[in-house]
Amino acid sequence: MSAPYFRTGLVSITFRKHSPEELIDLVVKAGQDGIEWGGDVHVPHGDTARAGEVGERTRDAGLSVAAYGSYYRAAETADNPEFEAVLDSALALGAPTIRVWAGKRASADADEAYRKAVKDDLARICALAAEESIRVALEFHGNTLTDSPDSARDLMESLQSPNLDSLWQPPNGQTLETCMAGLEDMLPHVSNVHVFHWGKGWGDRFALEEGAGRWNAYLSRLASPGMSRWALLEFVKGDDPKQYLRDAETLKAWVDTLSTPMG
Repeated sequence: MSAPYFRTGLVSITFRKHSPEELIDLVVKAGQDGIEWGGDVHVPHGDTARAGEVGERTRDAGLSVAAYGSYYRAAETADNPEFEAVLDSALALGAPTIRVWAGKRASADADEAYRKAVKDDLARICALAAEESIRVALEFHGNTLTDSPDSARDLMESLQSPNLDSLWQPPNGQTLETCMAGLEDMLPHVSNVHVFHWGKGWGDRFALEEGAGRWNAYLSRLASPGMSRWALLEFVKGDDPKQYLRDAETLKAWVDTLSTPMG
């Protein structure tokens, strides 16, 4: 039997102004497999009734909940949700994975005390999530302790939490060679992938098809026998649903060329 290396979907915060119902319809129209639901607008942290409703509607439409994209930041207290509330929402949503952030300091600015505080908190929340058979995945992002492969790998390897993974996305404005080297370093820890084709910054966005050379290289390296990852579209050009539909078609064509026999 054959199973895909990748399932494709949408990160819901790509379209914060759209309702969950509208996004479900859009993802079904795109022919994708699932949605990473965001914890800021669509499935607010701690609102288990809303989480249960969105999860049920997602599955009723034939889609999967890929993950719960929380805004929990390890070792932070100000404007940070309680992880227990995040976990409750993930359970009600039926999410297999919770996305969290490794603090809010760049690795170059973080002293050993701050790194220890982040690690200690990550160990705590991973233990809580493991009790519910839920995985935790670190956002791979600037101005956190996962802003470089070296720093992110240090977190993963020092914690050794069996249910801790890392997300991956290409750093903005970097060469293909730099991105590939970083991916190689992170590969053993990477679960889901956030897919977009940007230039150097927030507004410098392009159609995904223009990044074919880069993304075919990334996806080919991420294609691992015996493992299926989510490839999730995020922040499309112009915040345009029509562009998302085109990008979804592009991504599906790429991943359909990659499959592996699964016993």
